Amino acid sequence: MPPVVDPLARFWPLLGLRLATPRLVLTPLRDPDMPEVLELILDGVHEPGAMPFYLPWTEAPRDELIPNTLRYWWTSRGALLPTDWALPFVVRMSGSVLGVQDLMAKDFAVTRTVHTGSFLGLAHHGRGVGTEMRAAVLDFAFDHLKAERADSSAFTDNPASLRVSEKLGYSFDGTRVVQRRPGERAVEQRLILTPADFRRPAWRVQVAGLEPCRSMLGVDPLVRADPGAGSPAP
Repeated sequence: MPPVVDPLARFWPLLGLRLATPRLVLTPLRDPDMPEVLELILDGVHEPGAMPFYLPWTEAPRDELIPNTLRYWWTSRGALLPTDWALPFVVRMSGSVLGVQDLMAKDFAVTRTVHTGSFLGLAHHGRGVGTEMRAAVLDFAFDHLKAERADSSAFTDNPASLRVSEKLGYSFDGTRVVQRRPGERAVEQRLILTPADFRRPAWRVQVAGLEPCRSMLGVDPLVRADPGAGSPAP
């Protein structure tokens, strides 16, 4: 059965974008996805007491967390411009939501630089999903958007995220000290990846629905993916 395409994709083409790996399907967050993603967040996306995020948004009380998260998603979508965009991809396996993989950029037409971030339901940690979903958006960024650099970061007490970066070929790019929670000092490790250093998986990401999205992402429509960089997803 072909994937269901949001009728609004006719007017907002990003809603028709689709990435696929051997196990996962990644699609930009739509309103119908939000209840499942919220339930995933409420069930936990990191161990209690740990804080992998620069802003400790997951520690807000439920009656604040839910509206705050919805406002963030809706505001981010409405603010999307070719010069400043964020794509939260919902990650599914066999139809079930596992997490969200973000791909972001500012002035992409000039910088050719993307940034990544993500969260994954606790029940799905340790299965290689985090590596696969980040590899999917990196393959998409390098081969289909023609990015020349991908930046990421993780706190030094978040070894799982740092292991994913190491497996994919990132290099260290310095550190900075930040206040993570009120009065709490944390060290953030910055990371950088180029296409030449990207440790590609055996598969190539399959992409569908990109062409009408290029102008929305500040990508020259004449810049196309290499013929061997993946074919449209089924």
